[in-house]
This record gives sequence, structure tokens and C-alpha cells, in this order.
Amino acid sequence: MTVCDRAGKEFAHGLYANGRARDLRTASRSPRTGTVCCGRVDRVSKNDTVDRVRGPEFDLSTSIAKGDTALVIGLVSPPEADDEKTEKKDDASAEPTLAIGEGLLDDAQAAAISAAVTALGASGSHGEVVKVPAPESLPVDLVVAVGLGSPDDLDDAEKVRQAAGIVARELDGIESAATTLSSVDLGATVEGLFLGAYRFDEFRSESSKPKKTPPQHFTLIVESKSKEAKAELDRAVAVADSVAIARDFVNTPPSHLYPEEFAARARALASKAGLSVEILDDKELEAKGFGGIVGVGKGSSRLPRLVRLTHDAKKGSKKVALVGKGITFDTGGISIKPAANMDQMTSDMGGAAAVIAATILAARLDLDVSVTATVPMAENMPSGTAQRPGDVLIQYGGTTVEVLNTDAEGRLILADAIVRACEDEPDYLIDTATLTGAQMVALGTRTPGVMGTEEFRDRVAARSADVGENAWAMPLPAELRADLKSRVADLANVTPHRWGGMLAAGIFLKEFVADGVEWAHIDIAGPAFNTGGPWGYTPKGGTGVPVRTIAAVLEDIAANG
Repeated sequence: MTVCDRAGKEFAHGLYANGRARDLRTASRSPRTGTVCCGRVDRVSKNDTVDRVRGPEFDLSTSIAKGDTALVIGLVSPPEADDEKTEKKDDASAEPTLAIGEGLLDDAQAAAISAAVTALGASGSHGEVVKVPAPESLPVDLVVAVGLGSPDDLDDAEKVRQAAGIVARELDGIESAATTLSSVDLGATVEGLFLGAYRFDEFRSESSKPKKTPPQHFTLIVESKSKEAKAELDRAVAVADSVAIARDFVNTPPSHLYPEEFAARARALASKAGLSVEILDDKELEAKGFGGIVGVGKGSSRLPRLVRLTHDAKKGSKKVALVGKGITFDTGGISIKPAANMDQMTSDMGGAAAVIAATILAARLDLDVSVTATVPMAENMPSGTAQRPGDVLIQYGGTTVEVLNTDAEGRLILADAIVRACEDEPDYLIDTATLTGAQMVALGTRTPGVMGTEEFRDRVAARSADVGENAWAMPLPAELRADLKSRVADLANVTPHRWGGMLAAGIFLKEFVADGVEWAHIDIAGPAFNTGGPWGYTPKGGTGVPVRTIAAVLEDIAANG
């Protein structure tokens, strides 16, 4: 039996009051009831992360607030002189300038701070952080200056966002801080501070948690607490919190996030946001012919699920389908992966996490576009019941696929989900997945690859660049299709060679996209999970890519069709 839950849309308008972001744990009053699947109840476990506060609170103000103990300001590096056209600048003009807005500091305070940071060698280069004692006349103890780069960089929202994320990590142990970065770019500052302050310590005991934590509150200093400023704050918090939701999913270990639990947590979050929810369990998937999802999941004792979340807009709005790969852990199956770094396969549901979070965000922003996320969830394990190399699967819709490599499983569950999503006759379809190691070989660990119908592919890449996630448009060479021929089935799930692996995976998925649907496939194998140290507003572990890309595309479609 399939149950659809529908809750009110109070979340979209009830998060904020008087310019203050409310505690996200209490932003909705919807009860957390279970979703019934074939007589069982999928419930969220007691140690879940659904209701945790994922970031700081923010207030708009024209001055430093009582309780703030630090002031975060921007430093702008001096313009570079053109030796052929400009005379050598004097020492004063070679010093960085303060980005502090109008009226916050008097001349003496500004001069004292400028002298202090200059004495420490600050240049204003992007991401540089300098801490100095505050002048006695300021009601804070500490001034923290972060480099914003050149004057031209002040118009680059991503550079402001990155600088805010960098400085957020430098404020551990400070309960509340004020900042003037908000006078440069309010939305980018909020996103950067929220995401830079993100921590995931849910599985640490109290004794092993860091003793110092990021600020729980920021005062955003602006010229006016206008309706426009409040709206910009609201949107930025909603975006950043949705990215944090995706990060939480990716960072939760597979012992605690298996398909049944993943589905239950998705339902809990989605119901709060006013989405309708449908969950198919393993028996329903088999009965309805979802051969790809069932085939991948049958090697595990953790049985698969298919989750569908829907944000309904007004009649006549464009329809967008989102599909995300939800492999909660990927051993490779019978074609088992090497042991080294296999632990990182906890991130193999990064695509699912992103589309769940993006659909929730569409509801929070009340976007005038209908969005349905179709999210297949499975665990890819080797066992006596697992699929074998050489098996043939009958995908949802009837296409047969010869499984030459069980470690190319993501495309099998995505194919089922894409066909199901296309039954809704969407105008656009975006799928995203940690799909191929070839993505990292081609583009590295920070740049997603985007493929699909050319016009929509380029539109997605452009919106991704706008928000700093920088997906790169890639081709789908027709000649690679011949390499997916099977000896016994309609398709093979891999080519017989390693060349163009990311592109071949895209070509495989293209076979399942209905004619006339504008489609983009975003491969996030590297960008979804940061295995190195933190940078900008990106922590080690789950990154939340490409939530902001998808959100930007949805906003673009809502505005322009």
C-alpha cells in the first residue's frame, strides 16, 4: 500500500519573523508520523539528524548588537598599478582599505583598525584573515578582518561568499559576532557564514566534540532593515539550510542511513516543507517492474525504496522532474571495489541528497514551478543473492540491460527513476549522481560535468556558474553509443574500454529520457564529497553540491519558463 502525505505550506512563510531566522527545529508544527509501506511503518530513528539546528541565527541591524563580542569586516586590496600608465603609488595608497559600510565606525576607530591590520602585514588578498584587538570605544573585544580581494572583486558574489565561509571557521569560541560583509553582499554573506560555520558532530560523544564551536548568532549590519533586505536574508538562509540538509545526509554513515531510513528521513523533512510524499517499498518495486532498483538492491539485507516528493505550483506552471542517485553504500557488488578509500562510498547518495534538498527548497521559496523528485535508494552489496556480471535486468519501461559490471550500478537505478519521472510529462528533467570516477579524471574534484540536450545543458551550466558551483558543459559523442551494445540485451551497462567513461554514462541515461523532454545530467562524483581540508565555505565531507545549481535553475524556469 502506498500512502501520500500532504502537509500545509506554513514552512515556506513561517521560518522568519522581524528579520530574524527562527530556530529551524521549531519552524513547522507538522507531526512526525510514519509512512506506511506494505504494513510496516518507516520511522525516523531516535538518533536522527532531521531536527537538528544546522546553522546560526541572523539578525539585521544598523549597529553592533548587545552580546556581540567580535566584529567581522572586509579588507580590500589596493588596485594594481599599471607601470606604463600610472605613477608609482605612495605608501598610503598601497595599503588595504576597510569595507565597513557607512556610519558604523568613526574616523578614529577606522584609522586605529586600519593601522593595526596594516602593521600585521595585511594586504586584503582574497581569503586572508587578520585578528586585532578592537579599539576601546567599540563595544566588542575583537576585530576580524577578511580579505575580499581587489575593488573589482566586490561585485563577485562568489568571492564574498567564499570569504564569509573562510572567516566563519576562524570564529570558533565566539558566541555572537557582528559583520559588515553584509553591506557588500547580504545574500552571499549569509550563505557563506552559514555554510562556513557548518559542523557535523552528531556521532561524537561529548568528550570528543570540539570544545569551541562556531558562532550561534550573527548581527548583519546593513544601511536599512528594509523589506528587500529581509527577503534577501530569508532566501539566503533557506538556500544555505537546504545545502546543509544535503550535507547531513551525505555525512550520515551507512550504518544509520540505509534505504528504509533514508526514505523515512526524507519524508519527515519533506512533510514539514509541505511536500506530498510517496514511498514504494521493495515488494511494490518488484511488482511494478523496477528491475534496475530491485537488481542493484537484492544483494543487501537493507531493501530498496523509491521516494517521490512533489511541490505543486499553480496550474499552468512549468513542470520539472528531478532524479538523484541514492546508493546509501557502494561496495561495487560482485565487481567489488578496492578496500582503500571504500569508506568514501558513504557519499554515493549525494545526488539523492541534493534533489531532496532542492525540492524542499522549492517549497520553502514557494517557487512558481511544479517540481517532482524521483529518488531511487538501494545499497550495493555482494552476497549470494546479489546480481552477477552477465545478468540481464528488465528496467522499468521494458528496456533490457546486460550488467557487465555491477559497480556501474548507479545508472541502473537512475534509468528506472528517469522513466518513471518522464511518465509525469515534465518540461524539464535534471538528474544528478556521483556516477563515474571518470568525472574526476576529466574535471577534478570541484567541477561537476553536465551533459544533456544542448540548450538546457548550457542553461544549467550558466546557472551553476552564477552560484559558484561551476558545472562544465560536456558533449555526448554519438560514436560512443555503439560501445554500449550488448551481446544479449538492448544495452550493456558499460563500454568495453575506459575511454570517455563519464560521457558513456550520460549516453546510457539518454536512452531512458522521453522524447521532447529538455534534460540535463550532472555528474558530481568528485564535487559531492570533499576528501581534503576545508576551503571557502566547503567543509571536509559532504559539500551539498549541486543543490544551489538546481535551485538557481528552478528559479530561472519559474521566472522565464
